[in-house]
Amino acid sequence: MNVERAELIVLGAGPAGVSAALAAAENGLDVVLIDEADEAGGQVYRAPRPKPGGPADASPRNAHARPDPDAARGGTLRARLAQSPVRFLRGQRVWAIEEHFSVHTVGSGLSCTVTAPRLISAMGAIERVVPFPGWTLPGVIGLAGATILLKSQSMLPGRRMLVAGCGPLLLAVAAKVVEKGGNVAAVVDLAPRSGWLTVVPKLAGRPDLIRQGLAWRAALLRHVVAIHYASTLRSVETTSRGLSAVIGPVDTMGRASPGATVSIGELDCVAVGHGLMPSIEVTRLVGAEHRFDRALGGWVPRIDPFGRTTVAGLYAAGDGCGIRGALPAEQAGRLAGLAAARDAEYLSDAALADLASPVRARLRGLEGFAGAMAELLAQRSGQVCDVAPDTIVCRCEDVTRQEIEQAIDDGASDVIQVKHFTRCGMGPCQGRMCADTVGELVGLRLGSREAAGLWTQRAPLRPVALEDLIGTYRYSDIPIPKPAPL
Repeated sequence: MNVERAELIVLGAGPAGVSAALAAAENGLDVVLIDEADEAGGQVYRAPRPKPGGPADASPRNAHARPDPDAARGGTLRARLAQSPVRFLRGQRVWAIEEHFSVHTVGSGLSCTVTAPRLISAMGAIERVVPFPGWTLPGVIGLAGATILLKSQSMLPGRRMLVAGCGPLLLAVAAKVVEKGGNVAAVVDLAPRSGWLTVVPKLAGRPDLIRQGLAWRAALLRHVVAIHYASTLRSVETTSRGLSAVIGPVDTMGRASPGATVSIGELDCVAVGHGLMPSIEVTRLVGAEHRFDRALGGWVPRIDPFGRTTVAGLYAAGDGCGIRGALPAEQAGRLAGLAAARDAEYLSDAALADLASPVRARLRGLEGFAGAMAELLAQRSGQVCDVAPDTIVCRCEDVTRQEIEQAIDDGASDVIQVKHFTRCGMGPCQGRMCADTVGELVGLRLGSREAAGLWTQRAPLRPVALEDLIGTYRYSDIPIPKPAPL
């Protein structure tokens, strides 16, 4: 096992994490940055996978494809990181954190422990998928998974696809698919057409984003892709000719409303995503206080303006504190890095104030954008109401909505007891796929998400093979003690 020491550990090499690490290192701290990916950038600025024996393939697939601004920002971020003194541990998956911030990782056949008196959690966001009949079928994937295939692998998720859910990823994924030569049968958007029109004024300070959105829309128009507004995916089933999806209208709360349904068949992929949730695994494991804020995506850690949590030495930044987008995450990460430098006494209060002032100004300029992101990605309060009783909610343990509600009828008074009664959240994903839906279902019965509570976070944060922790041994290597005398 490799053991390293530092003055600051940053978990997550997305926009927030890299910015935090750079800000802290620029002001004197010895920083270790850890990420399970091979390259920095996170989901939004994800680096393309290099071609065998050559550079990464970032070239457009047709004449209409436009330069990707996210790819350019990601390249700049990675270049700055490479030129900095930050120690980047790539391809390392965090599975446990002990007190005083001993972070245990595994990856590439190597286990590692890094210790530091300060820790910044910049773990980003988790995709939300509200269950529906057929969501566990092969070929049904998340929008985030589709994005990874398109950005990192330069690979189509499917030849003929349906894209459904909410938020800007809908248009981004659909446009990327058609630009790479795929066929998008339809885009199914929970938001009404008017919902997008109300968001546009909030983007007035970001003309680049408006241009990008218009470019996505133009790509779909060129390829005659139908967009079904104020609609949702009702079900998916397997047929002899691929996947078949049923879509139908919804009201403003996300509940199914009267109206004609439409069947779309001969699909080999359905990409679906209902927004994003803050990733709070680390802040929960370390014991920070959290609060529920639907506008921010769900449960978020309690932080001060610099990202300091209620645990001394623990900071949080980026989408893990509320869904705001990559650019606000960069600024929030920089503030957290500066705060860590101040708390380590590398900066005075006056120096901190001077360095933080322009960062805060940039954040204020992004408030409209951040609010628009939150509005587009927020969960509608009625979405879970339509989950059928026999629909699987926890796909790791095959627990249905009916079983969850039966647990409540049997006396479960919060999500922790529902977990004990049903095993929800005890599978390999540790609740990342089902926790939000379970919380919504329990909250409906108890009156609020706050009353439903949060699951207790325990190590391992990710499944870990025993051989990664203890190595490989033969029985002959184990000493056998002599038997005790009679």
